[in-house]
Amino acid sequence: MINLYSTQIESLSVHKVGNKNKGESIFLSESPYQVNDELTAILKEYFFKPFREKEENYFQFANEVDVEFNPLYKIVNEIFENPSSVHQKSKRIASLLYEQSQHPHIKSGEVYVTYLENATIDNEKVAALGIFKSELKHDFLQFEENESNLELLIQQGVNLNKLDKGCLIFDHKKEEGYKILSVDSNRYDTKYWLENFLGVEAFADENFYTKKYMKFCQDFAKDVVLPAEDKKEEVMFMNRAVNHFAKNDEFEETAFLNEVIDNPDLIPEFKHYKEEKAPKYQIEDLTSFPIANNAVTAARKKIKNVINLDTNVQIKMDFINPESAEKFVEKGWDEEKQMYYYLVYFNKEQKT
Repeated sequence: MINLYSTQIESLSVHKVGNKNKGESIFLSESPYQVNDELTAILKEYFFKPFREKEENYFQFANEVDVEFNPLYKIVNEIFENPSSVHQKSKRIASLLYEQSQHPHIKSGEVYVTYLENATIDNEKVAALGIFKSELKHDFLQFEENESNLELLIQQGVNLNKLDKGCLIFDHKKEEGYKILSVDSNRYDTKYWLENFLGVEAFADENFYTKKYMKFCQDFAKDVVLPAEDKKEEVMFMNRAVNHFAKNDEFEETAFLNEVIDNPDLIPEFKHYKEEKAPKYQIEDLTSFPIANNAVTAARKKIKNVINLDTNVQIKMDFINPESAEKFVEKGWDEEKQMYYYLVYFNKEQKT
């Protein structure tokens, strides 16, 4: 978890990067920009807002040979070791981005490099480096008094409500390649920002494994449980799976299978499905790991717990009290109508 409330912008460097493939130039500012309190408040909201609103999916610097060969990782190391060098190093960062700006769809834009203090991640206060880029320009009206009339001037500028691209690199977990958050609002070339410039891959921690394993379970429920059983059992399987994650701090696969899978015949199906699909979810040989509670909460919100019937009726299952669906919902077949039915038991209707 991150907290940027007390984070301060200690240094700001602003450069402009064009599309190299189109012959556009790069402009490197000679000195850092001097910010005042008013501008600092505006820039903090512009830079940090997307990260407060976005689910925390961490990345880390990577390289096929060794992370030390990642050029941005090397620059970031030098900045964290000597923060006073951040402006000179920001020119190298902008130049590195310029070298990767060759796809015909990549837009020119301003690059902001900020050195940050008092960023909180995993309950630890650390320094951080912010790299942001504004690309899209928007029309806005400016007004000017001209004797007896008010003149309307159409100008272009950056929309401060939407950051186009950005990343926060925390001085945390250096040996693993640092913990990094990234946003990209304009995905015209998905490799440009994350792969070509940052050179990152997913940070494999408890948050990553919890999300991946729960997504794997969701697909197993859809691909295996639903065809073998029915929609109710698919929903109930995920219900039990989510509750298992929610009430445990550590995941252990054998305990999970014994508690979550009602039908013993599905246990070998689960293991076979994992052998086949594990590389897709990056959970090969993963049988135990710490559970990230925030990832469970986020996953619970995304998982559908509704049975949609072709008679325009919906039955919503309760993820908090799964025993209710087990005890009070029955599925059957009506010979006369040649239709399936759900029988729902209750004492009284609840007021909404």
